[in-house]
Amino acid sequence: MALKALAVAACYYVAGRLGLLGQVGVEGVVVTPIWPPTGVAVACLLVFGLSVWPGIALGSFLVITSLTTPDLISIVTVAGTTAGPLCACLLLRAVGFRLDVSRLRDGTSLVFLGGLGAMLISATAGVAPQVWTGSLDVGDFLPVWLAWWVGDAMGVLLVTPLLLVLFRGTFLPRRRVTERIPVRRWVEALCLGIATLLLVPFAVLSTPGMLFLVFPLLIWAALRFELAGSMLCALFASVLSTYAANGLQGSFLELSNIEVMTKLQAFNGAAALTALLLSALVTEQRATRHSVQHACNELAELLEHLAAGEDPTESSGRRTPETPDG
Repeated sequence: MALKALAVAACYYVAGRLGLLGQVGVEGVVVTPIWPPTGVAVACLLVFGLSVWPGIALGSFLVITSLTTPDLISIVTVAGTTAGPLCACLLLRAVGFRLDVSRLRDGTSLVFLGGLGAMLISATAGVAPQVWTGSLDVGDFLPVWLAWWVGDAMGVLLVTPLLLVLFRGTFLPRRRVTERIPVRRWVEALCLGIATLLLVPFAVLSTPGMLFLVFPLLIWAALRFELAGSMLCALFASVLSTYAANGLQGSFLELSNIEVMTKLQAFNGAAALTALLLSALVTEQRATRHSVQHACNELAELLEHLAAGEDPTESSGRRTPETPDG
């Protein structure tokens, strides 16, 4: 278990360093539009259990140490960044969350409980101490708190589903590894990848506001490749839009810091919600269709046996219990 906790700490630290590459300033405080470590933390807790929480705390402490000298505020921040994912895991378990996100209720639970709800804790623990110590003005609390909260929530919505796909091995849902994948599926996946690599940079980096062009790709990916395809597309679009926002390029040209953060977070949130909820809905509908089809096949087989005058229990290898003599 200690090795798992250390592995979680290492993953958290690496994700944190990557997340800091997209940092922006809001009222003099550095925040990130997407904070991947929260997604890593929630996924690890769901997969490995609550016992790996020390790894989250250690990883958070290492990230803070790499930026500044630890103090009392840092300890409170570490506690908040650990309590937030723990609360998310407990809430998701309480509502029967499935790791394969195969139902619409799983998607909505991850959004509203794991992301938007639980991350209130980490955002408050990260910003409130700065107000108490006077390093942040009271009037700046709300914009900084909102940026922190949305950044943590985006980490859960964009990173956690992808990690769950990796952990559960569901890049191709309901396909066995030994099954041969049709060539047309590979061709379609290649076409989607090429379209994403071409259209997303154009939509994000073009001077007119063209971010809406990303959403047809998200819908295509969700309908045809479910969670893995849609979340990869959403994550790529969010990372590229964050890069454009940091450089004030394309759709974020000539905007103030607050306007950049507002537009960026609105786009990231809309992309994540579209990809996650639509893919969960598609997965649930396909599972329902497969269940109905299986039931129809069994019923058709039963009717064939009855029409032939056979005992369906004998044909399936089952025998009816014999009555005792006398």
